[in-house]
Amino acid sequence: MEVPLTPLALVQRGFSLHGDRPAVLDDGLAWTYDRLRVRVEHLAGTLRAAGIGRGDRVALLAPNTAQAFACYTGVPLAGAVLVPLNTRLAGDDLAYILRHSGSRMLLVDPTLLGAARDVLAGVPQMDVIVMDAGHERRLAEAEPVPFDPEAVAERSLLSINYTSGTTARPKGVMQTHRNNALNAVNMLLAMGVRREDVHLHVAPMFHANGWGFVWATLAMGAANVMLPRVDPADVFRRIAAHGVTTLCAAATVLTLLLEHAAAGGGVPRRSDVRVAVAGMAPPAEVIRRVEAELGWRVVHMYGLTETTAFATYHEPADAVERLPAPERAGHLARQGVPLPLSGQVRVVRPDMTDVARDGREVGEAVVRGNVVMEGYYDDPEATAAAFAGGWFHTGDLAVHHPDGYIEVRDRAKDVIISGGENISSLEVEGVLYRHPAVAQAAVVAAPHPLWGETPVAVVVPRQGAEAGAEDLIAFCRERLPHFKAPTRVLFVEELPRTASGKIQKNVLRARLH
Repeated sequence: MEVPLTPLALVQRGFSLHGDRPAVLDDGLAWTYDRLRVRVEHLAGTLRAAGIGRGDRVALLAPNTAQAFACYTGVPLAGAVLVPLNTRLAGDDLAYILRHSGSRMLLVDPTLLGAARDVLAGVPQMDVIVMDAGHERRLAEAEPVPFDPEAVAERSLLSINYTSGTTARPKGVMQTHRNNALNAVNMLLAMGVRREDVHLHVAPMFHANGWGFVWATLAMGAANVMLPRVDPADVFRRIAAHGVTTLCAAATVLTLLLEHAAAGGGVPRRSDVRVAVAGMAPPAEVIRRVEAELGWRVVHMYGLTETTAFATYHEPADAVERLPAPERAGHLARQGVPLPLSGQVRVVRPDMTDVARDGREVGEAVVRGNVVMEGYYDDPEATAAAFAGGWFHTGDLAVHHPDGYIEVRDRAKDVIISGGENISSLEVEGVLYRHPAVAQAAVVAAPHPLWGETPVAVVVPRQGAEAGAEDLIAFCRERLPHFKAPTRVLFVEELPRTASGKIQKNVLRARLH
């Protein structure tokens, strides 16, 4: 008899084997696996007692806390569909998501109750549970719901994860139990998670269900350290205090950590830390600095919320490991090969034929397989467009190298066309990050009377470093064909970002028009 593929089965395994081991560590709080299991089963019972049935939507508005961590298992254990809310979204977007998803209940952290009240004013008939002391008492009194993974339909929805969006309303990505179970196993394989590991939840758990680490670590008996907000000093403090060995972070967060370490000093090198980096393509220089200055091993992963977090990763290879550090970092910046259980990834032309595997011909990365979403909730037109030709279209332009690795060159919407020549903004950014005065950089198109468009760099300077616009332009011209070098450099204190931390290049482009 087949057993359904569900993260609940992975978590049940951990609970049955590792009862007295630490499961969740937060400031002033430490839960063993036995304690976490009791909480999860009683949370599911509380939801059922409140009338939540199979398939009902339950939203969650919380930072990375122990209480929120338990919801990622407790809500699906009740048979409900989790709707994680991005805590950085504006109230109007949050209200839209609650209405669009048809959420019946909101679980909210006490620190966000004020914001939640403003949002709920426009969402009638919404039950609210504040995860405070009163909630703790109700949990203790609830009838527990036992684990029964065989009762789950593996292709039923586990969560609806809303994209943050930059120019339109968020879209609800429908992820199944099967999607998330296979992604979690992929994470175990890619990161080599063991019972002895301690995982720091740097990436917000609302973002693609913590990249799968809300369940993957529990399957193996590893510990989970919470991080409510990204503060570089606090990240390093928790790493030292808890002996953290794994974490996930966007490239922008790694840049913040590097700058903090460089400015303050005193951050010890740790060769036992593995960090998964994803989100916007990380510049090779950032990867090199993380390994050289922090001593961490970088695991580069690629995917989208629509691929349940990840479709590819940079699989270690002996030939790559033997390369000099700069060349090795350049190879690690590639998005890699399909994960063992993700499915297929191709780079295709507009007619859906494969590009040449020469590392030069650019096409769109498309994905098909086990981790690809069911579609966008209540949006058949967007779903049909995303799956044109039977493959999910990522919107990322990439090349396919002879060794099988794909490399993303840019988002289709971010390519700069100057005088008929295509310029990858990521390529130019990668060069800028190699300049010692650059902490962060974004390159976008600005109108040009002769060439149509021209690349403009928007730069956050590194603290204590000095370089003028002409210095950076000359630096790029020495390392790139001249038409790819920025024609202007604007210095800013910070770059505009979406609620999930991605640079809002559309905002930068609007400023230049």
